[in-house]
Amino acid sequence: MLALPAAGRAADLPLKAPALKTVYDWTGFYVGGHFGYGDASFGPGTNPLPLQGALLPHSATGLSGGYQLGYNHQLANRVVLGVEADSTFTSPQDVAALARAPAAFHTTIDYVGTVRGRIGYAFDRFMPYVTGGFAWGHTHINVNDGDGVTAVFPVGHYQAGWTAGLGLEFAVSGNWTAKAEYEYVDLARRTYDLSGFGLASVDVDPRIHLFKLGLNYQFGDTPWMAPVNGKTKLPESDDWNVHAQTTFLPQGYGPIHSPYASPQSLPGGGQLQATWTTTAFLGARLWDGGEFYFNPELAQGFGLNGTLGLAGFSNGEAQKAGAPFPKLRAQRYYFKQTFGLGGEQEDVTDGPNQLPGKRDIDRVTLIVGRFAVGDFFDGNSYAKDPRADFMNWAMWASAAYDFPADLPGYTRGAVVEFNRKDWAVRAGLFQVPSAPNSDILTFKTGGTVVEFEERHSIFDQPGKLRVGAFANSGNTANYREVLELAAASPALDINNIVTATQRDRLKYGFYVNLEQQIVNDVGLFARASWNDGQNQILSFTDIDRSLSGGLSIKGSFWGRPDDTVGISGAINGLSAAHRDFLAAGGTGLLIGDGQLNYRPERILEAYYAYSVIKGVTLTGDYQLIINPAYNADRGPVSIFSGRLHAEF
Repeated sequence: MLALPAAGRAADLPLKAPALKTVYDWTGFYVGGHFGYGDASFGPGTNPLPLQGALLPHSATGLSGGYQLGYNHQLANRVVLGVEADSTFTSPQDVAALARAPAAFHTTIDYVGTVRGRIGYAFDRFMPYVTGGFAWGHTHINVNDGDGVTAVFPVGHYQAGWTAGLGLEFAVSGNWTAKAEYEYVDLARRTYDLSGFGLASVDVDPRIHLFKLGLNYQFGDTPWMAPVNGKTKLPESDDWNVHAQTTFLPQGYGPIHSPYASPQSLPGGGQLQATWTTTAFLGARLWDGGEFYFNPELAQGFGLNGTLGLAGFSNGEAQKAGAPFPKLRAQRYYFKQTFGLGGEQEDVTDGPNQLPGKRDIDRVTLIVGRFAVGDFFDGNSYAKDPRADFMNWAMWASAAYDFPADLPGYTRGAVVEFNRKDWAVRAGLFQVPSAPNSDILTFKTGGTVVEFEERHSIFDQPGKLRVGAFANSGNTANYREVLELAAASPALDINNIVTATQRDRLKYGFYVNLEQQIVNDVGLFARASWNDGQNQILSFTDIDRSLSGGLSIKGSFWGRPDDTVGISGAINGLSAAHRDFLAAGGTGLLIGDGQLNYRPERILEAYYAYSVIKGVTLTGDYQLIINPAYNADRGPVSIFSGRLHAEF
């Protein structure tokens, strides 16, 4: 009887319909990238070339990565049918492992492409799948010099075959999905005729295992557009982000005055070369103040003369380890911990290697991992990024700072920074190469830098002044010692003496770096740098003294606010010991004409960056270099460049 009135009142309440659960729909186009690790066999007697595995062991593929695009269609019974095409590229060679495995030739795989069908089953945001289809790849054999290591004659072929695999894909947030995939690739056997090199024929029969982690951006049924009125499929998250860039940069010059030359001189007849890089910037928030960043990068192409012949080199995208096919490296992977000290906060915008949010202005930041020294030191708003502003090495860096780096320009180490509103101080400890221009980093010796940054305003226009001091301890030779030994034994090659006398030696110096806004959308930069110049350059470039400066002007003055015009100049010089070494026939990291009529290297650079659409710029660049490689007998050289850069 007590329950009946309550039941009656409940019957009078309005009914609430059960909430409908939104089920994730996998239908639509997508594009993305992947990164992973693998291994391969090429058949008996093929001597697989060991490729870099970074933190993993070297293998016949090493680290791998590339791009994919495809389309899925989800049926009413949750079966998902799809088609996907991808390209996967391998790593550069592991120099240390190769030195332990000399052979008359080595075999490697440059890339694998596939076109595959996919069949999956949608468990809402999870989708396991199987895949298979057509595959092809490019293999090549390096016929080696007498040392069994140095490649002399590369011979390559395309080979077709099939592939099969399985994977699991998961909708993360926004329009992004993540996947893990295993793929087996079987390519047809190909016979390499090496009789022209005095070697027997070799059968190359690739069997490849690829393990991939990937991210896909889902467009829905309308390709290249976000689905459903610009709304994302799932809520966005501030705890992780994805950005990417790609830059294509061709350069060329015509015939120059060249009465004599060495392999490290710019060719007198002129040359045209190009580089292409594609980078992914992945970030994740681990906990309060803790972040992890990872930047896999594909790089292809060569600088002029293989990045040789200029001290202030003309292409900041040109690595010292160029390749005809894209090569993958895990360029950055580092942890960042920020300790807020309370007080006023500032906004942090979303960007490459930067998660959005707020942070204390007064803070201590610790960074540990792999990165470029220039990521955190020697910054400048107007001359820092050869993908966006000045291209010449002497413009975007304090050129006499021999910053520790492997061949593409990265190192491993730690950075600590103490930041206040009007100033900051930061210091770093880094691995250095095992020898000049080595791709092997070591902590047996090390590099250090301390930088003080002051922020100010002049007539309400902001500016920054950075002052840094650095010291590197590395396996180098002393110029004067080498010259004395060469004078005492004229029959010896001076560069062999260099190798024989290398030991742990110190190089130190400083830099001063100014940026100053003059009026809105107009700014200037200036840099001065110096090192002691007594021992070999270890990592960056053959410069002991450098002055540079210039102007950057935004296009708001002529109705193009996203355009930029820049003009700059630099003067590079050498110590007396360094110039005597080159005059005696010594070679540096990038230069060495066999003799030297010394004059300072002088550089003029001007560019116009035209904004095509948001995130895409097309740049024309001109560089005049007088006394290239400090040699008044050579040049001058006029270098014309283009640059197509896209980012999101």
